[in-house]
Amino acid sequence: MQTPTILHAVTLSFLSTGLSFALPQPHPDGDDDQTHAPHFEISGDGKTTEQFPLKSTDVKATISGVIAQVQVEQTYSNTGSTPIEATYVFPASTRAAVHGVEMKIGERVIIAEIQEKAQAKATYEKAKSQNKTASLLDQERPNVFKMSVANILPGDEVTVTLNFSEKLTATDRVYEFVYPTVVGPRYSNKGAETETWVGNPHLSEGVDSPATFAAEVQVQSGMPLQSLTCTSHQPTIEFTAKDQASVSLPPSGEAGNRDFVLRYRLADAQVASGLLLHEGEDDNFFLLNVEPPARVLPEQIPARDYVFILDTSGSMNGFPLDTAKLLMRDLLGGIRQTDTFNVLLFAGDSRILSETPLQATPENIARGTDLTRLASGGGSTELLPALKRAMALPKDHDTSRSIVVVTDGFVNIERETFDLVQSELGNANLFAFGIGSSVNRWLIEGMARAGMGEPFFVLHPGEASQTASRFRDYIASPVLTDIKVRYEGFEAVDVQPESFPDVFADRPIELIGKWKGGASGRIIITGQGGAGPYEASFDVSTEATKGMKNPALRPLWAREKVRSLADRSMINSHMRGSGAKDETKREITTLGLTYSLLTDYTSFVGVDETPREVLDKLATVAQPLPLPKGVSNQAVGSSYVTVSNSGGSPGTTGAVPEPSAVGLLMITAIGLLMHRHRQKD
Repeated sequence: MQTPTILHAVTLSFLSTGLSFALPQPHPDGDDDQTHAPHFEISGDGKTTEQFPLKSTDVKATISGVIAQVQVEQTYSNTGSTPIEATYVFPASTRAAVHGVEMKIGERVIIAEIQEKAQAKATYEKAKSQNKTASLLDQERPNVFKMSVANILPGDEVTVTLNFSEKLTATDRVYEFVYPTVVGPRYSNKGAETETWVGNPHLSEGVDSPATFAAEVQVQSGMPLQSLTCTSHQPTIEFTAKDQASVSLPPSGEAGNRDFVLRYRLADAQVASGLLLHEGEDDNFFLLNVEPPARVLPEQIPARDYVFILDTSGSMNGFPLDTAKLLMRDLLGGIRQTDTFNVLLFAGDSRILSETPLQATPENIARGTDLTRLASGGGSTELLPALKRAMALPKDHDTSRSIVVVTDGFVNIERETFDLVQSELGNANLFAFGIGSSVNRWLIEGMARAGMGEPFFVLHPGEASQTASRFRDYIASPVLTDIKVRYEGFEAVDVQPESFPDVFADRPIELIGKWKGGASGRIIITGQGGAGPYEASFDVSTEATKGMKNPALRPLWAREKVRSLADRSMINSHMRGSGAKDETKREITTLGLTYSLLTDYTSFVGVDETPREVLDKLATVAQPLPLPKGVSNQAVGSSYVTVSNSGGSPGTTGAVPEPSAVGLLMITAIGLLMHRHRQKD
């Protein structure tokens, strides 16, 4: 994911001698409008407080049944001598419904308001100019947020707390709670970039963030727990009852460089199916989880054609690509000889194993395995051209094609990718594999959803074979097809999703919606399972006797409605032009304002109305992020190349990598430029 950028400045810092200088380079177009790109930033001037204002992130989550209520507390401090504005880019789950934010300064607590995005920005900027402490939470992507906190004075400690709800789903009857801790660097080739968050600085490979990450999770499953594990970290896990457990991860800087992943299985591999109701003041909401039928594999499986697309860009270099190679070996090894296949590798450009599909003979499988085994990571991440090339490959019209994408997803063209996959939906379905400790889950999940396939995540090499086996099971036979919902005596409205694709994974069928009138009647799900017709029925009045106070359903429904509108907009924009996009924007904005929900078009803003005495000019600081665990320096295209001695620099830990040949060449060039400059003087 190495970004080709223009070198604007080269900074050399010799810490032992205190020597530091910078040589600005003119932009070729004569202005400063450059492509924003992630870059390295290493503290070397002693102003570590100003460079790392985020002190800690503490996550407290309660899982009740299938719903997680999460509180994220970020503490910003300023022990320096300069007032600052801190900006921090951080991730969340793709299904998180953020519905509340508050800011605390000393004993004062300010409840943030939801406003239209431009209005919230104006409110924040006005407060900043009036020397008031203010916070602004923006959504850059459904899984990427940006927090800005203005006027943090020397000696201040400001805590911003956001609350979100999330629906958990069992896949292969295993529930998973994921809290992403870091946003990986994103490759962009859009030229004059307006999404400035993409240019957020990153620390060098192996350097931990000075900010700590901690987590506490209370699990109340409602059914006996069979197992509870954390595959990403080593927290303390204590079972307090048959259906309850406590998970605690102490504060650590090293813990915040990968997704926090908690998995649990219910006794006898059960799935928490059933109906939840919420009777609100204005609207009523329901959530239904339906356990799928058992998977039955057919005796005759039709031949399939596979196109495997492997990302070999700079961000995949090392651990991610090594893991991807193991996965590709197992995926290719599982193809039947009656199938056909092809392999495409891509970074800045792409190369393909064959211009036509190859029969899956042992010799051809060996060719494909060798191609992937010998691949090395480097270069940019041109995902769209690779997808277009793969989709244009010839195939037998009588054969079902499946496109399999293997990537970390470190790009910022998610919507363009979904649009492309959606437009080609009739030609193939798509399965996406996210490789690495902290991948772009919105891209992986969105590609699979747009391609009517399934997303998979491989966090470390040990999961490669198991995940490949799951893929073979999924592709062999769907769990349930031709899914339909009908209501008898129950007035359901605004139900999400509006239709169901074939279900490949062994996971519950979910729908969430509103209802009018009385809590009575039945909801009936029908479909075709491997063993024949399938039907499940739920009596609403029976469930109503168990209680109708589940307030989390309100923001969860709004979040699903927003996602549905965004998905539909991709299709409608083709048919109805920009008017469809404007209409979708208005609908999503209304939902955000009505349900106090963070969206692409609504933001949370909090203002402490007490003016502060700001004596110095406010300095804006973008909190540098650690690189995700296993991601190399090749993921970052640097606008600044920083060289320091092996002793490191204030505010960082770990050794600084040895300069590359290109780096040495640059240092030599800088020396020549300085020599010429002195001659001119």
